Amino acid sequence: MNISEEMIREIVEKIVRESLHKVDYTEGFRKEKDPSGILMIKTDTVKCEPFGDTEGVYLKDIVTLEEAPRMGAGIMELDHTSFEWTLTYDEYDYVIDGELEIEIDGRVVTGHKGDIIYIPKNSHIHFQTPSTARYAYFVYPADWQSQS
Repeated sequence: MNISEEMIREIVEKIVRESLHKVDYTEGFRKEKDPSGILMIKTDTVKCEPFGDTEGVYLKDIVTLEEAPRMGAGIMELDHTSFEWTLTYDEYDYVIDGELEIEIDGRVVTGHKGDIIYIPKNSHIHFQTPSTARYAYFVYPADWQSQS
């Protein structure tokens, strides 16, 4: 087997990166934690879980309150579904894949792959998709459940 200089460099770079950043899989996905507090989540490794009794809705929080006490984040997937929600927090949604619809007051805002949707606090909406959607959500404050 012939080991090239490039292969050795790639191996050394990987070892150095992993020694500087703690790579964590304990939450079921790849999260790299820099000693500075910077986090990097590989969104394609995040496996969402069913959200309550709502058919076709799956999510996974990707940061804890200890890691990010002011802003929360997660991944949500919708599969041919719609569900009603009132936000007690501000939220940004980044559409990773598919088509995400936000219905409010009879109007529909549609986001496609790469789009960002902002939903202000106290909005009463329907999250929905005619097919499937996978998106990252970012909420402020992080502890939104205590805000109601």
